[in-house]
Formats: sequence, structure tokens, C-alpha cells
Amino acid sequence: MVPDGLWELFQRVVPPAPVRPQGGGRRRHGDREVLAAIVFVATSGCTWNQLPPGFGPSGVTAFRRFTEWSQARVWAKLHRLIFDELGSHGELDWSRCAIDSVSVRAVKGGL
Repeated sequence: MVPDGLWELFQRVVPPAPVRPQGGGRRRHGDREVLAAIVFVATSGCTWNQLPPGFGPSGVTAFRRFTEWSQARVWAKLHRLIFDELGSHGELDWSRCAIDSVSVRAVKGGL
């Protein structure tokens, strides 16, 4: 679910895992397996609770990490990084770009 190229880019934007001051506790699931679970939920349309057990992390764990990464703006950073990488290889066609009201705020009532 997470090709090597995507994983390499993701590692550049994901924050380091928090360190527990006293150590102990359960082992934290790896970022790559959690990312795979998040990609599966996003592309399959299933809910977090319907995540198949074969991914490793539970739906609750995947959702918690999704929230953590969302607050750290990982998705926006990854999106920008992917655009930068594609642009540097000449693989973006901006003539097929669209902007709508969801993407750009209309100031002063759209005037």
C-alpha cells in the first residue's frame, strides 16, 4: 500500500515519535504500517473500525496517528513535497489545474 517512493517522501515530513519519559508501555506501531492502514481506509471507503487485522495497527491506533499527523500538518507538507518532486521532474501539467471556492477564500463577499 505504501510504495518505496512515497515512503521516502513521507519520512521527510513525519515528525519523530514522542519519547515516553518513563519508557515502558506497548511498542509503538511503525509509521509505515500505520500509513498503509490510513491509505487503505482512505482508498477503500471503510471505517476505522472496519480496518482488516492484517495491517497490524488497530483502527483506533490508525485514527489516533492520523489525527496526530493531521495536527502536525503532515498531509499538507507531503502534498507540497509531492508537487515539488513532480515539478522538478517536469511531470506537472498546470494547464489541467482547477481552483474552486473550497480552495480559495472569497474575500469581501466575492467582489
